[in-house]
Amino acid sequence: MQTLLTAPSLDGNLRRIADKVLQQERLTQEDGITLFEKGDIGLLGALANHVRERKHGNKTYFNRNFHIEPTNVCVFTCKFCSYSRLYKNREEGWELSIDEMLDIVKKYDGQPVTEVHIVGGVHPKMNLDFFMELMRRIKAHRPDLHIKGFTPVELDYMFRKAKVSVEEGMRLMHEAGLQSLPGGGAEIFHPDIRSQICHDKVDAEGWLQIHKTAHSMGMVTNATMLYGHIEQYWHRIDHMERLRILQDETNGFNTFIPLKFRNKDNEMAHVPESTIIEDLKMYAVGRLYMDNFPHLKAYWPMLGRNTAQLTLSFGVNDLDGTIDDTTKIYSMAGSEEQSPAMNTAQLAMLIRQAGRIPVERDTVYNEVKDYSGVEFSEEELMG
Repeated sequence: MQTLLTAPSLDGNLRRIADKVLQQERLTQEDGITLFEKGDIGLLGALANHVRERKHGNKTYFNRNFHIEPTNVCVFTCKFCSYSRLYKNREEGWELSIDEMLDIVKKYDGQPVTEVHIVGGVHPKMNLDFFMELMRRIKAHRPDLHIKGFTPVELDYMFRKAKVSVEEGMRLMHEAGLQSLPGGGAEIFHPDIRSQICHDKVDAEGWLQIHKTAHSMGMVTNATMLYGHIEQYWHRIDHMERLRILQDETNGFNTFIPLKFRNKDNEMAHVPESTIIEDLKMYAVGRLYMDNFPHLKAYWPMLGRNTAQLTLSFGVNDLDGTIDDTTKIYSMAGSEEQSPAMNTAQLAMLIRQAGRIPVERDTVYNEVKDYSGVEFSEEELMG
């Protein structure tokens, strides 16, 4: 680290920013833009890793989860989406009944999963009552299973259709069994970008208000940012700044998750995808800028296993979960992992190979098991 900071070629602004990081001083928006524009990948990685190890040492978290995607039929037309089908074309998509979704939950009976992640398209007939009933039935069947579900895009539509306020809607969902929110639907908050890529869904203020309301009820949530398409660096910093301000107020966010734009089979197929260097810069700057977010997550199915390993040296301390091939949102967009399933042994070894300590967690980051000394059989590692 000191060698990097004392290099005569180091830009004076970068040296000043690096000193702020080492002194645990908050970075300004200008600092964040400078890191993107001028930061060498080696310096960014060293600084982000310093912060990561100061917060978490060598621990890298994962959880045992599975996804339920109720439908890919959607009333919205986000240009980056390769997943959804408009309601008028719903025969091209899928729509799961409550019984079918409960059958997915029952597949995991007797297995030590801790979380079900429910997110999908915005279907006009899958309303507030429908999802409240789903959650009640999940909780009746398996009370210990943590329900993380529904982006503000889904919730905003449900609440407006049911003619309830955000506060009332969140209270009803919470009472029905919803325990935390994923980070999806944030995309890029700035209206100049949002109007071009997802003009018809909930805006930044609405997204933030739903998370703020969840925090006020004691629920923890995550936050994402879709990067690497038509946005500029300053749009990314603006997005992270809005999240950082809300976190200062509520302290309700667990994790920040940068999500890489993938261009397969969507209306933005002409936009080139970001390089691995840009991906690593994004994670590093995210770790440095989001100083009040405890965790930084890399979603390995989207990045691929090798790049996900690399991110562990660029600020990341969480690789999401075992997933178990239950998500199509990113595979349909051309993600690296077309069948994203890793068992616990494989995920733990991926982390160990990167020189980190694999620690299974629950949704709210209580540690379940340290896998640093666990021996795995060849059969387990083969999956």
